[in-house]
Amino acid sequence: MFEPILANYTPDGDDWKVEVTGGDQVLTETAPGLVAARDKAEQLAERIAPGDQPRTVVHTLEGDALEFTSAYLNARLGLEPAEPEQAAG
Repeated sequence: MFEPILANYTPDGDDWKVEVTGGDQVLTETAPGLVAARDKAEQLAERIAPGDQPRTVVHTLEGDALEFTSAYLNARLGLEPAEPEQAAG
């Protein structure tokens, strides 16, 4: 059965820690910035599933894929992270 690889990112001071899990393997790296951390995640995924194409990697920021996507796009575009919206009331 097909099982995607999970890459989870967490802030680590000014750096980012990425933990990549696939099957029974868990690999970790730290990188200076989210874009560099995503590059590291791809390298770790290649170590877990060498040569697998296509390879599915699910990227999450502290467990949330939507938050990762938003943070990653902001980092790629050089934008400041969006402030969380306050509920009206």
